[in-house]
Amino acid sequence: MSKKHEMTKKQQKVIAIVAVCILVFLVALITVLIGRPMLKFASEPEKFRQWVEDKGVWGLLIYAGMVFLQVIVAIIPGEPLEIVGGYAFGAVEGTIVCLIAASLGSLAVFCLVRRFGVRLVEVFFPVEKLRSLRFLKSSPARLILFLLIFMIPGTPKDLLCYYAGLTDMKLTVWLLISSLGRIPSVVTSTIGGDALGTESYVFALIIFAATFTTSFIGLMIYNYICKRHGTAEK
Repeated sequence: MSKKHEMTKKQQKVIAIVAVCILVFLVALITVLIGRPMLKFASEPEKFRQWVEDKGVWGLLIYAGMVFLQVIVAIIPGEPLEIVGGYAFGAVEGTIVCLIAASLGSLAVFCLVRRFGVRLVEVFFPVEKLRSLRFLKSSPARLILFLLIFMIPGTPKDLLCYYAGLTDMKLTVWLLISSLGRIPSVVTSTIGGDALGTESYVFALIIFAATFTTSFIGLMIYNYICKRHGTAEK
């Protein structure tokens, strides 16, 4: 009976490893076939806006799919897509589409990590990065910390998305945190993109300069929090 149980565990381990290998292959394929065109779209906002207008509602849905995919494939940067969303759809509609798609992407990542575990996370992030967030598993105020860190512009939200699945956080709680936490960075990016689309270049420059400054400060705060809690755990 015990041997049978042991064999089952070995089989599960083999299946998990094979599944992660397949995911790695798919991620690489998606990055090459889809990631590059996505970034090309983001680098040519005027062409993208015209393409969206030509496609109608399908353009909006495809754009939402691009944002969703960007969250899952963590190596694809998200900010250019958010900016081009504001350029193509305006600040309000761009923000709504980005938030819904990114929240669904965060939900998908959470479920995938719950299914495949740390092996999947290590596909995108080194072990050192994961260790720097160990305090989010044990801190009694971890939910507040998750939300605060997620809301600070400049913090690695993709890393937080993948790490959340390694905790015992409830799915509904994570959906709320990831949705609320994205609002500041998405809003500033889509407003900046909208300003570019309406040729309000001075306003766009102010928005992007403020966002860059806030992101720089936010990243410093994030590093300080990780370092402080990492030192406390030693």
